[in-house]
Amino acid sequence: MKIGLVRRGHSATGGAERYLVRFAAGLVTQGHTPVLFTDHPWPKEVWHWETILVPAQGDSPRSFADALRASRPESHCDLLYSLERVWECDVFRAGDGVHAAWLRRRASVEPAWKSTFRSWQRKHRDLLDLERALYQPESKVRIVANSPLIRDEIMEEYGTPLARIGVVPNGYDPPRVDPGMIARRRESLGLVSGELAILFVGSGWERKGLQSAIEAVENLDARGGGGRLVVAGEGKRRHLRIRDPKRILFLGAVSELPSLYEAADIFVLPTLYDPFSNATLEAAAHGLPIVTTRGNGVSHYGFAGAIMESPGGVEALARALEAWIPEERRAFAELQNRVLAREFSVAANVQRTLDFISAKGR
Repeated sequence: MKIGLVRRGHSATGGAERYLVRFAAGLVTQGHTPVLFTDHPWPKEVWHWETILVPAQGDSPRSFADALRASRPESHCDLLYSLERVWECDVFRAGDGVHAAWLRRRASVEPAWKSTFRSWQRKHRDLLDLERALYQPESKVRIVANSPLIRDEIMEEYGTPLARIGVVPNGYDPPRVDPGMIARRRESLGLVSGELAILFVGSGWERKGLQSAIEAVENLDARGGGGRLVVAGEGKRRHLRIRDPKRILFLGAVSELPSLYEAADIFVLPTLYDPFSNATLEAAAHGLPIVTTRGNGVSHYGFAGAIMESPGGVEALARALEAWIPEERRAFAELQNRVLAREFSVAANVQRTLDFISAKGR
């Protein structure tokens, strides 16, 4: 079967992009042919299969959805599986979550005038219109949610029937990392023997809670816990408040993450909203205890670590990090998380998705 995959543009640090490449490779192993529908070419070293460019008139979500519909994707593939909000497709993967729910979460932590201003912006109106077209009870589009969090939000927000929604968590196969590479990575980070490395991976720092992570690590240091926060990803550093720059190491975009996960000791992501953070799954698969929030869909899957009720509780976050300083506790988490993560392989993700797709019409 030729399966069309829809995703706009490409970001080197994007979790959705990493997921889509892994998914496409999994499709090939199952004997299927992937074809990418996008408005900008992806790097050749990243995407190895056919690409169909969709010439959108503008950069808005609506213009891309209009252009995709006009390109008649059904004439190029047997099934259209979209990772973007579009007007119609056979299956929609809600990897970016529920925009209406995200706007409410954001409004709960910002001044009212910002939320009002955002409601006037075309981008958000477009996303809500597209979301409504996909999720409305009358639609025939089948929906893949990557966590129970997103499934429940879709049903609560739009009244979408449960029968149209399948929960399929993301997949990741951790590569083996040579111990020598791990040691070299710690050395390159300037970590001395026994120094605690707390890892944050993600871009869009305001949403993912980097400021809270910084304050928690500084709080931890003041309590004698020590450790450094290692930040992989891109964002606006000028908006961050940092008391002790020596405790924070900014790496920018990192192309080789497995050795970084293996070199770290704890993973932290105090996110306001992440439907299913790929970085969280990857960190768990490499044995790190996971400190994150209820707003992260991965929190529903039982990895060892700590689940925070609120992304802004710095004291509670510092205590959660402190609890994983003892090496023997981290050894327990490493074993549990590596074993549990095996259930989230790429092959399992592809098979679960294909099983959901093939159930259409039953």
